[in-house]
Amino acid sequence: MATFLATRRHLIASILTTTPVRSIGPVQKIKRTSIRSFLTSSRPSTTPNFAFAFDIDGVLLRSSTPLPGASRSLRYLQANGIPFILLTNGGGKTEAQRVSDLSRHLDVPIDVDMFIQSHTPFKQLVDGDEDQKLPRLKDECILVLGGQGNECRDVAEGYGFTQVLTPADLITAYPALWPMANHSLYTAHARPIPHRLGRPLRIAAILVFHDPRDWALDIQIIIDLLFSEQGVLGTVSPKNGNPELPNNGWQKDGQPTVYFANPDVVWASEYHLDRLGQGAFIKALAGLFNSLTAKSGARGVGLRRTLFGKPTSKTFAFAERKLEAHRQTLLGLSGEAPSKLETVYMVGDNPASDILGANDYQSPSGTSWNSILVKTGVYKSGKPEYEPKAIVPDVTAAVQWALKNSGWDKPFP
Repeated sequence: MATFLATRRHLIASILTTTPVRSIGPVQKIKRTSIRSFLTSSRPSTTPNFAFAFDIDGVLLRSSTPLPGASRSLRYLQANGIPFILLTNGGGKTEAQRVSDLSRHLDVPIDVDMFIQSHTPFKQLVDGDEDQKLPRLKDECILVLGGQGNECRDVAEGYGFTQVLTPADLITAYPALWPMANHSLYTAHARPIPHRLGRPLRIAAILVFHDPRDWALDIQIIIDLLFSEQGVLGTVSPKNGNPELPNNGWQKDGQPTVYFANPDVVWASEYHLDRLGQGAFIKALAGLFNSLTAKSGARGVGLRRTLFGKPTSKTFAFAERKLEAHRQTLLGLSGEAPSKLETVYMVGDNPASDILGANDYQSPSGTSWNSILVKTGVYKSGKPEYEPKAIVPDVTAAVQWALKNSGWDKPFP
């Protein structure tokens, strides 16, 4: 609680202060909206019963460059006490690092309580969550994949996982694991495998935090573990391919569960064409698993895995809890009594991620999620695969549409 309050005080201080902002020309000073106007004079007479969830890449930013109207839209919402969170399938760094980068790029004060990236819900796996049917993995040996160097390992350890390994650790300890590996790429990031983990080495879970950089090595390690006995590296389960068992015995012998943080097949980067994402890696792995499990004319089986990230209901449920907590904090700061959140506007650029997720999510509290599709990212034109409530040119138009739809009469400059 003390950390939470300190973070809030830091956010309020950042709104109150005048902060230098980097520009192409000389340094200019932009005066931020004061906390007094944020909570009193600019607030409506009644508390807004709606809020926003924004995707980032292709909605607010392209790479690190703000898209037109992004900063102005967020400042307007903050100045009028309208809650919002940033909900992205990006990741690979700590939430604090990402929030610092976003605050700088957008020139809008943001704190970690307003930000959810693809692997943020993995925090639930530290102590487990019975309601979400998630196991406790805090002290289990887990394999973390994706990202640059040790960044994802650092994130996992920051969440509270105590026994974290990476592919770099495994290929360095067992060089024959993948004969085509370029070991010079891994030695700088590898750590010795602690003896306390035992020999032979057993992996309890595989967590793909971010887009894998070496698909060949990572797929080989995952396949080995999914074919193993009890998750012990270098073994093969005798149950594999047994037609008398469910799923023909595949993934039925204590193998590690594979958790993916982001099912997006493509995403919008600074390049003018969409780039392959973690979802493409999932499809490649699933295709190989299906092919390799086809034995003696029998059809292969599907890869069993657990998905997080948009459009999964797990991530939207997590996001709604975070948004509601952030909203109640704002109400408390303004002296308003708690009220029900009626509507959340999900503003995104990817029909198969942002729009599908918002359309399908069933809120346990009865909150309605309305999807708004912008044309500044993955989606450009035509009939989208999944229909949103509205299709608009950009984030400014999305905010305007949502405000009008909610009967908000305060002018949007």
